[in-house]
Amino acid sequence: MSGTGHTVMTVLVGLVALVGFGWSYGRTHKDFRARNVVEQGIMAMLILAASLAILTTIGIVLYIAAMWIAGVMQGLMWRAYDELGFLQYSFVETVEAMHPYYVIRALGGVFYLTGALIMAFNLWKTVTEGEAAEPAPRFAPAHALAAE
Repeated sequence: MSGTGHTVMTVLVGLVALVGFGWSYGRTHKDFRARNVVEQGIMAMLILAASLAILTTIGIVLYIAAMWIAGVMQGLMWRAYDELGFLQYSFVETVEAMHPYYVIRALGGVFYLTGALIMAFNLWKTVTEGEAAEPAPRFAPAHALAAE
């Protein structure tokens, strides 16, 4: 993959993450957003949910960094020729050399998925537990009061 392809992939991964979390926040009713109604038993989970941005950011950075490094390494291995003009590394050797980066990408994906699941659990508990907030009082427009 070229440098432009890596850049496009990086931007798309970030955009998908941003849009996903923004969409889930936007789909919640505004009365459920500012309440703290979960029981004491999952308070530790809520503290972890506060670190959601850090967890998902670390996951995305690990995933993208491993993808970039592995891509550059594999490209350089495919360009290496021996003195007879044959490829110096076989396909299997390039895949074996990229194994640590596959592990790092998997770890980054697990971090990202863990952060997303904590956010979903927190959102579900917030919506399903406790009482609904009272709606804000509605005031009549000034011109309607003047007409009375």
